[in-house]
Amino acid sequence: MSSTSQKHRNFVAEPMGDKAVTDLAGVGEVLGRRLETAGFDKAFVVLGQFLVLKKDKELFQEWMKETCSANSKQSADCYQCLNDWCDEFL
Repeated sequence: MSSTSQKHRNFVAEPMGDKAVTDLAGVGEVLGRRLETAGFDKAFVVLGQFLVLKKDKELFQEWMKETCSANSKQSADCYQCLNDWCDEFL
């Protein structure tokens, strides 16, 4: 398994609850503002989109690129964070 950031490990370590979108790995303040503007203001809303896209990495990364101009590393980090969270809690 590839190494993950502390932000990733913190997110995956507990239930999502009402966490901010910026708590997701790969999502900083700039991407967070862009996602919020697009209506994705909480991590669970992004999780919903992740699930609607059937956990498909390519589709999710394309969605992030289109929605908030995420680069491939940012979208891959966010994908892995949500995927690992799902493995742990769903």
